[in-house]
Amino acid sequence: MIHQLAHAVGLPNAIDNDVTVLRRRRPYSESDHVLNIAYNLLCGGQVLDDIELRRNDIGYLRALGARAIPDPTTAGDFCRRFGGADIQQLMDTFNRIRVAVWKRARLNLDETARIDVDGSILSTEGVCKQGMDVSYKGVWGYHPLLVTLANTQEPLFIVNRSGNRPSHDGAAAYLDRAIGVVRAAGFSDVLLRGDTDFTQTGHLDRWHMDGVRFVFGYDANPTFVERAENIELGDYADLERKAGQAFSSKETRAKQPRVKQAIVAERGYLNKRLESEDTAEFQHKPGKATHEYRIVVLRKMIIEERGQLALDTYFKYFFYVTNDASMTQAQVVAESNQRCQQENIIHHLKSGVRALHAPLNTLDANWAYMVIASLAWSLKAWFGLLHPQPAKPPKPSSRAKPNMTTRILAMGFRTFVNRLILIPTQILIHARTRVFRLLAWRPDVAALLHVHDSL
Repeated sequence: MIHQLAHAVGLPNAIDNDVTVLRRRRPYSESDHVLNIAYNLLCGGQVLDDIELRRNDIGYLRALGARAIPDPTTAGDFCRRFGGADIQQLMDTFNRIRVAVWKRARLNLDETARIDVDGSILSTEGVCKQGMDVSYKGVWGYHPLLVTLANTQEPLFIVNRSGNRPSHDGAAAYLDRAIGVVRAAGFSDVLLRGDTDFTQTGHLDRWHMDGVRFVFGYDANPTFVERAENIELGDYADLERKAGQAFSSKETRAKQPRVKQAIVAERGYLNKRLESEDTAEFQHKPGKATHEYRIVVLRKMIIEERGQLALDTYFKYFFYVTNDASMTQAQVVAESNQRCQQENIIHHLKSGVRALHAPLNTLDANWAYMVIASLAWSLKAWFGLLHPQPAKPPKPSSRAKPNMTTRILAMGFRTFVNRLILIPTQILIHARTRVFRLLAWRPDVAALLHVHDSL
């Protein structure tokens, strides 16, 4: 099914036309190698050596209509053929197909395209891997940069870097490329989000003049803390979280006993408890900028307790910079907090897809593997996006179930594999026709048939 989807969106042809790393395509082409690695992960494989299981699976070969597939050593050699320019071209190819999928899926282009950026430490036990270094956490390995689209939870760019590189290294250039990708799809409103490491003040004016909105964290330096402490108390507004708003007009249920809290209090451990939150703002012109921007202050009241004894009460400040004058202070804080969804994507790419791993011996080879392996996650997202939508959307209500597209986009990778890929099936080949006879039924199989019909 995924193979049919890949051909329907033109992925194999695009890879073969754009990427040239093989001298001769005998017997496999670049697309054969790329899809071989991605399909291995989609079928439950976790390492390159698991491709050997696929090579000896008659049902797998019949499903693809292939006589043979590359073995694990050939797949590793293929990744080692990539240079930096080849990997950039491969990511551009994926993004071009991605844009075509968005248009085919009729993605709501009136929404804001939310682009998130973050770095993640990738540890490795190897001692001969070129490009590895010691990170600021004292961990040997790499420090890949990820730029993702929150709307579809897809990785737009993955950049492998040495372990000692700072999080923001090269981020501005890839954010610019990500802006070009979403605008090519038709998004007119773009919002960049990142933590304090990505507040690159030298680029804020350029993004602002280009009509790009942003919400970045800002360092809580002593000068900012002093300005926040000098704000009049009446200028602070209570911050009500979304969860609190949902239950404000309803009868609250009895709370379950807090086991951790009881143990901490009983044993006299130091406990820091959040008492309240409020927000304020002021204008600030960064040193490398010519415009003034809003600085939203989030002030948290923290109470320190030990057992039943209250020890201290103090404020902790968080700062956010934005060029959007229309958002409320609570909305600015919410946008920054929602960026944490990218942490879930990184988690799935690490432990679910296992794309953020370093199985090879050079920086570029591992970079190529990360980009190719992340295609498995993108194919999952495309499967969800191409699921046909109901003719009449259900009326919004608190108990309404999300549609299948939303469910698949939010679904963990292992859950997707177990529910929609690993289905017992008999594959028959006769009269130049392949027949897939499902031997088990589960509710999610309906989504498989719906996508098949839409393709």
